[in-house]
Amino acid sequence: MRNLWIIASREFRLYFVSPIAYALATMLYLILGGIFFINIYFGLQTGQISPDGRMVIGPMVTILLFAMPAITMRLLADEYRMGTMELLLTAPLRDWELVLGKWLGAYGFVAVVLAVTWVYPLILHRMTSPGIDQGTLLAAYLGLLLAVAAMLAIGVFVSALFRSPVAAFFVALGVMLGLWIVGGLSSGAGAGSQLAGYLSFVDHYYNNFYRGVLDLGDAVYFVSLTALALFLGTQVVQARRWR
Repeated sequence: MRNLWIIASREFRLYFVSPIAYALATMLYLILGGIFFINIYFGLQTGQISPDGRMVIGPMVTILLFAMPAITMRLLADEYRMGTMELLLTAPLRDWELVLGKWLGAYGFVAVVLAVTWVYPLILHRMTSPGIDQGTLLAAYLGLLLAVAAMLAIGVFVSALFRSPVAAFFVALGVMLGLWIVGGLSSGAGAGSQLAGYLSFVDHYYNNFYRGVLDLGDAVYFVSLTALALFLGTQVVQARRWR
């Protein structure tokens, strides 16, 4: 476990000196800030501000869908590209510790970024009476954290497949977009439609978490997807070890 926390803390610190990470965080805050300002401005003009703290969460999910591949693209691909993976694989370090540590470091950074976005609901809570529905907001953020965990795990798995961070970015983005748009195929009544509905990011987040409903099935979906992606990433690293 010591190796796991060493890898995780190293990756976590690296994000705070990475220009890409700062650029993504700045982009997120600027877009969300603009959306929040527009909503508040027109609310003041009409004399009615909607006390819904989720006004920034909806667009934030879409932004994170495109940002997560950029956050994870270099995690393992850069190790292969720079030749440092060989050193890691010869160290007294288990493959799962390396993969999980990389994921934890990325997840910690994204969690910090998301925590800062809580300022928007807090401002809205002060501006409205009797304030926003905290329960709905907490459920929406909990679902967002679970969805982010799955997206980051997919990104780590894809990063383990490539030496090029750019290739890892586009493939991870393609996988996430596939899971995002597959929900559009779930409108029918057949087995294929049911499968598409179960695989859909959209259905599992917006149907319940976003509405303030905590559903165990949705949580199991995100946790299972996270575990599967991390397991596959570990298998890829293990296969490369014995080449």
